Amino acid sequence: MGGGHGGERAARGRRGGAGRLHRRRLRELEAAMGVCAAGRLWWGIVSCTLFLAVNGLYSASDDVIELTPTNFNKEVIQSESLWLVEFYAPWCGHCQRLTPEWKKAATALKGVVKVGAVDADKHQSLGGQYGVRGFPTIKIFGANKNKAEDYQGGRTSDAIVDAALSAVRSLVKERLSGRSGGYSSGKQSRESGGGDKKDVIELTDDSFDKNVINSDDVWMVEFYAPWCGHCKNLEPEWAAAATEVKEQTKGKVKLAAVDATVNQMLASRYGIRGFPTIKIFQKGEDPVDYDGGRTRSDIIARALDLFSDNAPPPELLEIISEDVLKSTCDAHQLCIISVLPHILDTGASGRNSYLDVMLKMAEKYKKKMWGWLWAEAGAQSDLESSLGIGGFGYPAMAAVNARKMKFALLKGSFSEQGINEFLSFQLKMILISAMWIWMTGIKMSCEIFRKLLFLGQFVQQFATWITIRWIFQWPFYGDTAHDTLCYLMHCSSELYASQENIAEIL
Repeated sequence: MGGGHGGERAARGRRGGAGRLHRRRLRELEAAMGVCAAGRLWWGIVSCTLFLAVNGLYSASDDVIELTPTNFNKEVIQSESLWLVEFYAPWCGHCQRLTPEWKKAATALKGVVKVGAVDADKHQSLGGQYGVRGFPTIKIFGANKNKAEDYQGGRTSDAIVDAALSAVRSLVKERLSGRSGGYSSGKQSRESGGGDKKDVIELTDDSFDKNVINSDDVWMVEFYAPWCGHCKNLEPEWAAAATEVKEQTKGKVKLAAVDATVNQMLASRYGIRGFPTIKIFQKGEDPVDYDGGRTRSDIIARALDLFSDNAPPPELLEIISEDVLKSTCDAHQLCIISVLPHILDTGASGRNSYLDVMLKMAEKYKKKMWGWLWAEAGAQSDLESSLGIGGFGYPAMAAVNARKMKFALLKGSFSEQGINEFLSFQLKMILISAMWIWMTGIKMSCEIFRKLLFLGQFVQQFATWITIRWIFQWPFYGDTAHDTLCYLMHCSSELYASQENIAEIL
């Protein structure tokens, strides 16, 4: 009996142990299934997030226009339409909640206001350009596309539509009042800041090659950023210079501007690393950096140098009417007018020799951008009379400043040398001659030193050599000083007696 009961208890113990083991395994299985379920849930969330991050929040079938650095300038900045633009990140919960409302607003505003979206997580440069620091950020691009407004309203479709329609009413009122919002022919114009910007040409990724690379003109192009302080300081100087350069070069040198934060293809192409950067473009040559001053006068001076380097010699016009004389002299700071002997007195060869001299001088002084005219003796008697050269002394020449109503007459020879002295007023010759007698005590006639002056490069070396000898080797002797002073006064008086000072009429 005892043995039987003991066997039964043992059997129950075994069954109880098996049950406990079974229940424990069930609990482990349930726990494992829970972990798997949690794992599947976690992986689903991650997969969903990754899917959104890769594919963004909007598709081509939506009325929301996807904007990128490539199309932003063309779609928004150059557009006359009012734009609402959302800057978002695909992983942002607030952005995801806004998405259906943004889509509803875009559909309701279709044909009235354009609604766009920028994946600012993917296109960080575009978000940075507009100061995007959190998501979602909504901006309104109205009349002045350079000055987008922050949207501070509600995040429902109704609130968004109301704000858009309010912005449209403001835009219409501005147009009715005659304010264009800073646009001309749909092109972007930089914000007003002291001066007319009409002569600064705005360039974009799309328009650059057509306007600049394929042009025969010279282009000075400023690459700027709207937020850059130095760019804002340069803006009025650049605008003022553009107007004057356009006038003085007859549009052959153009000043332009590129918003490098929008037109990033151009900025990358030309290695723009700082703002403002100014580059000079000439056909057939690699662009070069402009490293001159940033004032209006500095920019104009460089532009005129570029113009004169590339410009043909000025045209030599015959004065056949008063209109020719007036239009030429009004358009130039100085007019160089020659009255040549009658062709019956000199023959064709004689006439052509005088014209050749004038053409050579026009080439030499083309950077001055003067006007060059000639008339046959007796053909313009009123002009000759007013200049005091009528009736005798042909050929004759006068430099005329029509704006100041002043003129000077050539009293030397009508030759390259004589005209060159007349136009450049060669004081270097006097200094060189003075140095010579001071150093050597040997006097030469003023005419010899005039001729020395036309030896070009030799004269510069000669003057430098004498100056060095003077400073380091030759002592000062009393008699030499007196002789030099007298000689200097003699040469000066001789030169001044034969020429009138061009500087006085400029």
